Amino acid sequence: MLARRATWLASLALLAACAQVPEVVVIEKPAEAPPEVPAEPESPTPPEVPPEPPRPNITIASVGDMMIGTDFPENHLPDDDGIGFFGGVQSYLSNADLAVGNLEGVLVDGGEPAKACKNPKACWLFRSPTRYASHYRAAGFDVLSLANNHARDFGEEGRTSSMEALDAVGIVHSGREGEFASFEAKGLKVAFLAFAVTRNSNLMLDYDLSEQQVHEHARDHDIVIVSFHGGAEGLESQNIPFDEETYYGEPRGDVVLFARRMVDAGADLVIGHGPHVIRAMERYKDRLIAYSLGNFATYYGISVAGIKGVAPILVTKLGPDGRFIDGSIVSTRQLRPAGPTLDPTRRALRLVRELTAEDFGDSGLSFNDDGTITAVERGPVPEHPPVESVVGGDGLEVDAE
Repeated sequence: MLARRATWLASLALLAACAQVPEVVVIEKPAEAPPEVPAEPESPTPPEVPPEPPRPNITIASVGDMMIGTDFPENHLPDDDGIGFFGGVQSYLSNADLAVGNLEGVLVDGGEPAKACKNPKACWLFRSPTRYASHYRAAGFDVLSLANNHARDFGEEGRTSSMEALDAVGIVHSGREGEFASFEAKGLKVAFLAFAVTRNSNLMLDYDLSEQQVHEHARDHDIVIVSFHGGAEGLESQNIPFDEETYYGEPRGDVVLFARRMVDAGADLVIGHGPHVIRAMERYKDRLIAYSLGNFATYYGISVAGIKGVAPILVTKLGPDGRFIDGSIVSTRQLRPAGPTLDPTRRALRLVRELTAEDFGDSGLSFNDDGTITAVERGPVPEHPPVESVVGGDGLEVDAE
């Protein structure tokens, strides 16, 4: 019995001890959710940028000297007042993206000459009415050179009148010293720089300055066209002498030196006129140079006898970088009193081909029987000897009738 009591007492002691120790209850704390990070907005899908359309080629129709009637010192204007003078060739000019020519003489109403002739037998002054500017526009001309030995026949006032008359019909121009044209055609930025061998014009005889002026325009233009009025005149001047030329004692420039330096400076097309006869062409550094396009539309005062009345419309296709792609020669001739007329015998084409072979041999061009011009492989071009710039003359003389 004593043993049972001891056991009972031990049990009570154990229960008491358990009652004194509180039960520890572990309550799990719910895990804290990570802080919310604002979702980054979805980047919008950039719109598809259409590829830039390819830049276009450009076609340029170029011609030489033009003077479609003078009323000084007597009335030598066409019977129809010049309205139909370009009728036979208008489509070839207007179908090109640009049509370029050289305006011999002055567009002015009245006034007296500002220069005297040293040799009256070989000196002519040309004055056409200002309304004749609309004839050039109707024919398709977009750009005209006013840099030649007749642009100042009635002084700088006369050239100012010519500029204003052309402005009024939307024809751009270049010629007076420091005056150049900048415009757009087919989405391309085009510069036109006209040079001559006479004072107060952009002087081609200053080769360094001419080169600098072309270079400056080439930097911010897609296409640079250079026009020059230089070289000796007459039948004996068909072949290029590759040297400085003179006429009646006046300096007329080294046309090959000038043209190639202009291409070196950034010109894409170089068009010459002044000798009143056709001269050769060449492809130099993938650019076309035409050394003289002859008399294209001269109603009076300038001889059109024989080959002096034969001239091409030179159509060139240039890439948007100015590179020569191909071209064509539309042969014309003048039979007064008519204006330039298509020549089925293609004499202008044959002359250009013959003169080019004689002067250059390897010109980089092929003149095909159908009038087309294509580029062909050309060997190294011989270096031209350096020539110093010279002062321009008065520009009084012309190969007269």
